[in-house]
Parts: sequence; structure tokens; C-alpha cells
Amino acid sequence: MTALDTSRPVILLGGGASTLAAARSLGAAGVPIIASGQAGCRAMQSRYCREARPVPPGADPKAFWRRMLIEEPEEALEGSVIFVGCDASLEFVESEQQALRQRYVVEEFVPELRRAMLDKLETLKLARSLGVPTPNFWEVRSADDVLALEGQITFPVMVKPLNSYRFMKQFGRKLFIVRESFAEAVEKVRICQAAGHGVLLVEMIPGPDDLLSSYYTYRTPKGHLLYDYTKSVIRRWPVNRGGACFHQSAWLPETAELGRRLFDGLRWQGIGNVEFKRDMRDGKLKIIEVNGRLTAGHPLVTRSGAPIDLLIYRYLTGQPVPKLGAYRQDVRQWDAMRDFLAYRQLSRMGKLTFAGWLRSIFAQKVILPFFDLRDPRPGLSEMWSHVSKPIAKRMRGPEVGWQNAD
Repeated sequence: MTALDTSRPVILLGGGASTLAAARSLGAAGVPIIASGQAGCRAMQSRYCREARPVPPGADPKAFWRRMLIEEPEEALEGSVIFVGCDASLEFVESEQQALRQRYVVEEFVPELRRAMLDKLETLKLARSLGVPTPNFWEVRSADDVLALEGQITFPVMVKPLNSYRFMKQFGRKLFIVRESFAEAVEKVRICQAAGHGVLLVEMIPGPDDLLSSYYTYRTPKGHLLYDYTKSVIRRWPVNRGGACFHQSAWLPETAELGRRLFDGLRWQGIGNVEFKRDMRDGKLKIIEVNGRLTAGHPLVTRSGAPIDLLIYRYLTGQPVPKLGAYRQDVRQWDAMRDFLAYRQLSRMGKLTFAGWLRSIFAQKVILPFFDLRDPRPGLSEMWSHVSKPIAKRMRGPEVGWQNAD
């Protein structure tokens, strides 16, 4: 590998574990890091962060980034490479790409495709058109559309937002699961649409969360792939609907082949991540979602010997990009607190014993998404946030609403 020219800083926008891992990976290589995000953006607290630009509490992050980078730009930031780590920053860069490209280095992407992948319905429609297997799904514009589907919907079914970022902000969850009640499906759609959220109904693929796997790449405008990486999920919390809390680094040829087929068929450009779940009824991998940004599994990617952020940095700054070789497949990323909650939920369901949970943790090398002895402050802050939130919630008293409803 040729020497790395680190003269261009990297601006990390938003994210939690995703941009923290990028700050550590790029920062350790000597790249100057500027991080900006809301309170949970732990990259701002990393020892590798040269400058933190926190979004003020209550402020719109996209408006803050627009002011910082476009309306009141600083000469010192000109020429920096921008990385995004959350849906808010993805939407910001997509909507402001023309203005941003005049001063900064932004990855190549096709705006229409980025917008389509942020819309869960368009994602499934495009995947199906390319011959990539999908779960069954139903487009609904109103509760009346759901009524017309009686007898056609297969349960359990998910009421899934077209835009996850805004939905999560209001409901504190990624989706609603309806186990068997048609009336409940109608009611959940009505509630979501009354709150201004477009939704669709998606068949819930049966089976445990360890049937999930993901493919990562960066596709250039000429169709060249900078790298191939795959991983699997061991557990999520909440089970069957939450974010992954225990990941496994693993090379999965079938996942990689289907991911390449999707991105080649779309003529995708830039960072690409696609998640699949194997449907044991027919044995097929079926698409769950696509992300055009760094993900929460990024610490696992970099720590398993796949420095994909450095490869992207080299490419965007016009430097030679080495071929990514074999990476470690005996590494797991463990979010201890959330995984303990997953164990408790699985235990109540009779699907995991305490001994089995412990064996899974000690079976291979484990890395933590936030805590690192070489850079402890982000991990300590994340731990404190988990402790302080329940205390603050008790002080506020009980909350009324749908935030914690299934």
C-alpha cells in the first residue's frame, strides 16, 4: 500500500457507533477529523476528533449543517471529505449536493436512487423489478386500502414507514408488528397516517434474527467495486424488529452475490449496504433494506481488518486504492446492555438459556461498538447515557402515547 496523503480533513456528520468507528479508523491513520452531530454522536468525544461541532439541543441538524457548511462556510474546511452516518445527514447531503460539491469532496451518488432507497416501498419495488427476492408487501395510502386487503394479508405483518428517520423520531421505534389481528393492522395504519407518516404493509419473514445478513460495497460510476464485505446478525433487540446488538464478521458468498446483483442492476454509485433475511419456507434470501451510508456495524467492519472508510477516503482524494484482502471472520460486535435485554426477551420466549447466552459471548473475540481502552471517553459517555435516561424518565413520570406499544 502506498503512503497515505492525509492533507484533506474528513467531516463526519451524525451517527453513533458508525461515525465513531470511522473517526478511530481514519484518525489513527493520521486523517484530521471534524465531527458534527446531536448529543449521541460519540465521534465528537473521540481523542481522534480534532474539532467537534455539536448541533444545539432542539435544533434541526440539517439546518445547522447547512449554516455551517453552505451559508457560513469556513475556509479551513474547504476541500474536506464528507462522510454521513445517519439518515438525517444522508438526506442533508442528498438535498444539498450541488452546493456542497462546490466546496467539499462528496461521494458520487445518483440522487434519485438515494431518495428511492430512503423510501421502503420504492426499495422493494425496484428490487423486485431486478429479480431480487422480496417479502410480500402491500401499498396502502389510507386505512380504507387496508380494508380492501382483508383475506389477502399474511400474518404476522409489519406496518413499516416509508421514511424511517421521521417515524423513529416520533414513535421511538422502526415499525409496528401486527401478529394476527386484521383490525389492529387497520388501526395502526390509521394512527401512522394521522400523524403524517406514509406506510406500507410488509410480510414479516418468519424465523430468528440470525437469518439476517448484510453486504457492503462502494460502487464507482464505472461499475468498479472498491471492496466486498459481508456480516451476519446473531441477535437484535427488540427481538425481530430492533437494531442488531450482536453481529458476526463472516464471508457469505450468497449474500455478496445477491448484493452485487442488486447494486449492478440499479447502477448504484457510492456507499452501498443491503440487508437480507433468509426465508426458510423457500430457502431464499429476501431484501429487508438498503443504506447508502456508514452503518451501526461499522466498528465490526474496521476491527475485523476491512478498513473500508480508508479505501473510500483514498478513492475520493484521488489516491491508489489497494485491493481488500481476507478479513477476520472470528470477530463479533457486542452491544452488552441491549444484548442482555435481548437475552431476557428470548429467555421469556423459551428460546435462549443464560448458559447459552454466555457461551455465545465468549465463543469468539468480541469488540464493543463504543468502548475502547485506547479511546475511552465515547464509551463512558454512552454508558452514562444508558444509566441517566431511566433516572430522568422516572423523574418525569409516566408517559402517555404509542411510543412503547407493539
